[in-house]
Amino acid sequence: MPSTVILPEEPAPESLSPQGNSQATHRRRSSSIISITHVSEETFEEKIDQETEPNLNANWVGSKGAWVIHIVIIIFLKIFYNLVPGVTNEISWSLTNATYVIGSYIMFHLVKGIPFEFNSGAYDNLTMWEQLDEGDFYTPSKKFLVGVPIWLFLMTTHYSHYDLQLFIINLLICLVGVVPKLPVFDRLRISLF
Repeated sequence: MPSTVILPEEPAPESLSPQGNSQATHRRRSSSIISITHVSEETFEEKIDQETEPNLNANWVGSKGAWVIHIVIIIFLKIFYNLVPGVTNEISWSLTNATYVIGSYIMFHLVKGIPFEFNSGAYDNLTMWEQLDEGDFYTPSKKFLVGVPIWLFLMTTHYSHYDLQLFIINLLICLVGVVPKLPVFDRLRISLF
């Protein structure tokens, strides 16, 4: 019976570095418009820094007036869009929904770190949502912040008289406000371009 000889495969050209050795290099594909990055866990030093000092950037969310301010902002946005000439009530609700959700997305999910320099950069890689309630899920503050975009979507749908086009647009806007808050997306960065 003939014996079979298995030869090792040569490395693919993508895994060759510019010097020609077979060291694997990781490079980003230039044609990709979406990149997904997992944020690693904090180091021991960062965890110690997070536990020793209170996080002034995120602790205010649990205070008494913090929940009311979201409703006040929504009311002011609605009044502002009602005063714009030529904007119907249905479009006014949709613009209020979009403005609130985009603003809260930027505030809670886009900006990383804190504006204070008292904890040696312990929160530099975390968004405000990840800093809230020390990263715990299903706390009253986080439930409220998930519920507000859903409530606003339901109000917008009702006052736009269940128009299908506005429903789809407002549903997509609601998803932008709710999906990043889910535990599945904790410490997951999805960026376009």
